Amino acid sequence: MTHRADGISVIICAYTEERFDNLVIAIESVKQQTVPAREIIIVIDHNARLLMRIRIKVPDVVVVENSGDHGLAGARNTGLAVATGSLVAFLDDDAIATPSWLEQLCVGFADHRVIGTGGTLTPLWELKEPAWFPAEFHWVVGCSYLGMPQTVTSIRNPIGANMAFRRRIFDEIGGFQAGIGRVGSHPISGEETELCIRARQLLPGSMFLHQPQANVFHHVPVKRTTWDYFCLRCYSEGLSKAIVTQSTGTRDGLASERAYMFRTLPIGVLRGFSDGLFRLDFAGWARAGAIIAGLSITVWGYVIGKASIHVAIDHKKLVHKIIQEKQEKMLSGKY
Repeated sequence: MTHRADGISVIICAYTEERFDNLVIAIESVKQQTVPAREIIIVIDHNARLLMRIRIKVPDVVVVENSGDHGLAGARNTGLAVATGSLVAFLDDDAIATPSWLEQLCVGFADHRVIGTGGTLTPLWELKEPAWFPAEFHWVVGCSYLGMPQTVTSIRNPIGANMAFRRRIFDEIGGFQAGIGRVGSHPISGEETELCIRARQLLPGSMFLHQPQANVFHHVPVKRTTWDYFCLRCYSEGLSKAIVTQSTGTRDGLASERAYMFRTLPIGVLRGFSDGLFRLDFAGWARAGAIIAGLSITVWGYVIGKASIHVAIDHKKLVHKIIQEKQEKMLSGKY
C-alpha cells in the first residue's frame, strides 16, 4: 500500500436520535479495524441534543456540528474541513464496517490514478427481506444491487455509505454540491455521483475503483421495505438524476444507468417470470412486476425533474418541494 492506514480519516454523518444506537455501533466497528483510522469524525447535522449525547457517549472521537447547509452534502463538507488524513473514508450512521474495511479500501490507492474507492454494502434486514423485493433494486435501501461488479474494477462512482477519496482532490475540485443530496429523511441522493463525475471531468486520467472485499453491513429498517417507500425512493432517484445531469451532462450522468436499464433489468424481469412459471415461485411474478414498476416510476421522476428544472431558479428548493409533496400524498393515501 502506498498509504498507511493511519492516514485515513473516517467521517460519519448523523442527523437523528432515532439512529443513536446504530451510530454508536457504527463508531465501534471503525474502532475495531484491522488497521486503525487516523481519526473518527462525527458530523451532527443541526441537532443540538444528538450532538451532546454523542459527545458524552463516545468522548474519544471528534464530534462537530454541521457548519454548512442543512443536509448530507453540507455535513460531509464540514467533515472534510476537519479531516487531517491523506485519505478520507465515509460510512453511514446505520452501517457496520467489517474489520478489514479500511484496509481493503486502501488497497486501490496503490495506483496513483485512483482518486477514490468504494466497496460492497450488504443489507442487514431488520426483518426478513420481502419476497417481492428484487435484488436489482437493493439500491433503494442503500445497498449493493444485482448488476454491480463482483470483482475489482473501474466504476463511475461508489455508493455513498461506503467510499473513500484522496483528501487532496477536494482542494482541487471543491466539495459535495449542496442541493443535490439527502436532507433529513427525504430519500434523495446524487451528491457523490455528481462529485465523482466532476472529478473525472476536471482530473483527466483519474479513476474510481470498486473494491468488493471492502464490505459493510447496512441496516434496513422495516419502514424501508414497504411498497410506498419503494415507489417514493424510485421517484426520488429520477429527480436526483435530473439534477445531476443538469450539472454534469446527460452522457456522463447516465452512463451507468444505460447498461443497468438495458441489460440488468430485462434479465431480472425474465428471471422473475421464469421463477414464477417453472419453479412455481409466485413471488417471482411480483419481483418482475416490481422491476417494471420501479423503472417506470424512476423514469417518470426523471422526466418531471427535467421539466421542472427548466423553469426553476432554486434547484435545492425544487427537489425537496417535490419530495415533500409526494410524501404528503403517500401519508394521506392519495398516491
